[in-house]
Amino acid sequence: MKKKLTYENWDDQVQDQLNQELKDFMDVIKWAYNVYEDKIVYSCSFGAEGIVLIDLISKVNPRAKIIFLDTHLHFNETYKLIEKIKNKYPKLKIKMVEPSLSLQQQAKDHGESLWERNPNMCCHIRKIKPLEEELSKVDAWFSGLRREQSLERSKTEYVNRDDKFQRVKICPLIHWTWEDIWDYITLNNLPYNELHDLNYPSIGCAMCTLPVPDGKDSRSGRWANFNKNECGLHQA
Repeated sequence: MKKKLTYENWDDQVQDQLNQELKDFMDVIKWAYNVYEDKIVYSCSFGAEGIVLIDLISKVNPRAKIIFLDTHLHFNETYKLIEKIKNKYPKLKIKMVEPSLSLQQQAKDHGESLWERNPNMCCHIRKIKPLEEELSKVDAWFSGLRREQSLERSKTEYVNRDDKFQRVKICPLIHWTWEDIWDYITLNNLPYNELHDLNYPSIGCAMCTLPVPDGKDSRSGRWANFNKNECGLHQA
C-alpha cells in the first residue's frame, strides 16, 4: 500500500490493512522509506535492538537519518559504541541531539541530581523535549520496540499512532525475541555495547540503569528505585 498515513490523516482501517499486509521487518522498513522518503527518522538508543535495526535500515537506505538523544549522562561504553557505528556505516546521518539545558543549568534551575528526586522531570528535559523538536521535522519515526520486552510493549504493532508526539511510529522488530536479536548480532559480527555482557539488557543513562538478574523483565533495571520503567518516549 502506497498511501502515506500521517497523524493528521490517520485512518484506523488503513492502519489495520497495513499491519496485515506488511509481511516482515524488511517489508516494513522498505515500505516506510518508500512512503515517507526523507520524512522519517530513527531515534536510536544504541542498545542491542538498535544495532540490529541500524544494520537492517542501512541495507535499505544507507543514508538514513539516525538520532541519538544525548543526555550527557550516558555510559562511556555507549559513546564508544556510537563511534564504532559511525565508522562502520559512514554514510548514515547520525545526529547527537542535545537538550536545551546543560547539566549545570539544570542543576541551577531544578537542583542537583534531579534524576534522583524526580526522574520524570529529568527525562522530560533531557529526552522528551529534544525528541519533540526532532520529530516536528518528520512525519514518522522508527523505534526498536519488541513485544516481549514488557507488558506495556506487548501490543505494539508494525505501524502505530503515536499520540505522545503526534506522529506515526513504525516498529519493525515487534516479533523478534531477545535470542533473535543476539543471533543476528553474532551472525553479522556487529559491534554492541559491552555492558550487555554484564547483564544490562536495557541501557539508558548511567545514573538510572542497573544490571538485571536472569529471568527478570528486561526493563526492570531502569529506574529500579521508582515506580517507572519508561522514560516517556513510548506509551502503550
